[in-house]
Amino acid sequence: SPQNNAKVAVLGASGGIGQPLSLLLKNSPLVSKLSLYDIAHTPGVAADLSHIETRAAVKGFMGAEQLPECLKGCNVVVIPAGVPRKPGMTRDDLFNTNASIVATLTTACAKHCPEAMICIISNPVNSTIPITSEVFKKQGVYNPKKIFGVTTLDIVRANTFVAELKGLDPAKVTVPVIGGHAGKTIIPLISQCTPKVDFPQDQLVKLTGRIQEAGTEVVQAKAGAGSATLSMAYAGARFVFSLLEAMNGKQGVVECSFVKSEETESPYFSTPLLLGKNGIEKNLGIGKITPFEEKMVAEAMAELKASIKKGEEFAKNFK
Repeated sequence: SPQNNAKVAVLGASGGIGQPLSLLLKNSPLVSKLSLYDIAHTPGVAADLSHIETRAAVKGFMGAEQLPECLKGCNVVVIPAGVPRKPGMTRDDLFNTNASIVATLTTACAKHCPEAMICIISNPVNSTIPITSEVFKKQGVYNPKKIFGVTTLDIVRANTFVAELKGLDPAKVTVPVIGGHAGKTIIPLISQCTPKVDFPQDQLVKLTGRIQEAGTEVVQAKAGAGSATLSMAYAGARFVFSLLEAMNGKQGVVECSFVKSEETESPYFSTPLLLGKNGIEKNLGIGKITPFEEKMVAEAMAELKASIKKGEEFAKNFK
């Protein structure tokens, strides 16, 4: 059917997230063309994946001169490119390297596939999404309904940790996570969990802290060998599949994502979004939250705004 004929590009396809993400996309019936781009090793990754017995045709592209060809005709572009965190680093420490990478890649997207859905995984997401928006504005093709900061891993982690504590099937647990994608800007709304769950306050505080710092848990466990790559690839694929299904006309597809927003005083904010053919159909907002959650939202504002401003300033000066 014309519906399942999506062309998806992965920019940063040879990396720690890029390879497993590309594998998951290759395995999906929703994808008919898979375009892989990186600055090294892409021909090998593409050759390897091309032997898998699913219909997605895989092509590898390497180096800046091949990027336009990679992006032509894409419906969705996923960007995990950049450097991973090392122990002791915050997501913001990645800013200098990853900001340039994201600005360069999204400039190419704005020029060669301006209509595509852009899904940014590269950290710090709280800054790389404002960068992407500013880049698209510069090229005169900005559509806030089509630019997404992928925060799905926060939701996946919240679902898993809640399920573990309550002895539930994690696949049946849904916790919305709002705010941003770094430390205390990650705000799990346990009060809106389905099925309904209750925790004593001390346990709730601990659980919330674990969700917020889960990335650091992985960075430390990998002891300098990288950050969350496999769970991030899973989460990135989950978000892309939701987007593709919604673009195919499936009704009621909801995912949280860090996007341009008027839900709070922060110009970008993650909330549950109803997805549709053209990206964001409707921002479902924060909904009813507890005083504990309200306090977290209030406390996240300063950091969110600073990260956003940092991204916008960078984009304005980026040549």
